[in-house]
Amino acid sequence: MTRPHFRELFHRHPDNPILTAIDWPYPANSVFNPGATLLQNGETLLLARVEDRRGISHLTAARSSDGVTNWRIDSQPTLMPDPEKYPEEIWGIEDPRITWVEELGRYAITYTSYSTSGPLVSLALTSDFAAFERAGSVMPPEDKDAALFPKRFNGFWGLLHRPSANYPSNKANIWLSFSDDLKHWGDHCVTLEARRGAWWDANKIGLSPPPIETPEGWLIIYHGVRSTPSGALYRLGLALLDLDSPCRALWRGDEWVFGPTQPYEQIGDVGGVVFPCGAVHDPAAGTLRIYYGAADSSIAVATANLADLLDWLKSAKEHRVS
Repeated sequence: MTRPHFRELFHRHPDNPILTAIDWPYPANSVFNPGATLLQNGETLLLARVEDRRGISHLTAARSSDGVTNWRIDSQPTLMPDPEKYPEEIWGIEDPRITWVEELGRYAITYTSYSTSGPLVSLALTSDFAAFERAGSVMPPEDKDAALFPKRFNGFWGLLHRPSANYPSNKANIWLSFSDDLKHWGDHCVTLEARRGAWWDANKIGLSPPPIETPEGWLIIYHGVRSTPSGALYRLGLALLDLDSPCRALWRGDEWVFGPTQPYEQIGDVGGVVFPCGAVHDPAAGTLRIYYGAADSSIAVATANLADLLDWLKSAKEHRVS
């Protein structure tokens, strides 16, 4: 057996994919791109994107005591689009990110609403994943890949998100915006910029799971999209943001660290895609589990050591962001 000539940071679970449409208690075309969180009872909750046979997506919760097996899936959709009250959800809701906010005593769910004008960012709050308080849209089209920080900065909430613009640069960068009420956002800044040229993360990047707080900074796992003759290729990279001023990126890896290599990641509704929206951090074990959509067709999990990720980021001087 040959060994790779690079350092593998993320290790796939041998039973991947852990959830598919076959596991679902009601008809679905595909399940993928789940948000993830650790509940107060120690269970892992996934809020999966479920696409029906029309092509419209909704969100459904699945719970597991070990985060890998014996999933208990809600028998009906957990959060459905509500286009009568929220017309921006007319073509579905997608790709949730979950943040536990201690100050609010609730989970904040940022998700993509698919409107007639394009994707935009919506927000909902819940304490039990049964009842939801919708805030509606918080960012206009085209915008997605959003997650809330779990704490305020100088009295203001921070939201990472990815607006897209076709003029003049045709680049999609990761932005940070601030709010004192979780509804109206301003003081926008670019916190991570897509590179140019032949880079794996040229022209289009986006946040994957919500930022993870470490003593050295906010670790972000982000996806880069490379356009190829056979379609887009989605892979993951790492960066570290300043703890107190997250508009400032401290470190950024030059190389991608996780990409589609397995058959279930390369073949599906959209092949060549690994797309995590959720991560669960176990501080006692020092491990991080990322839950990702594989080829827009199933849910898989990979595990990493958090200290290894930070060490890798700082392993070369050129990784530091000036």
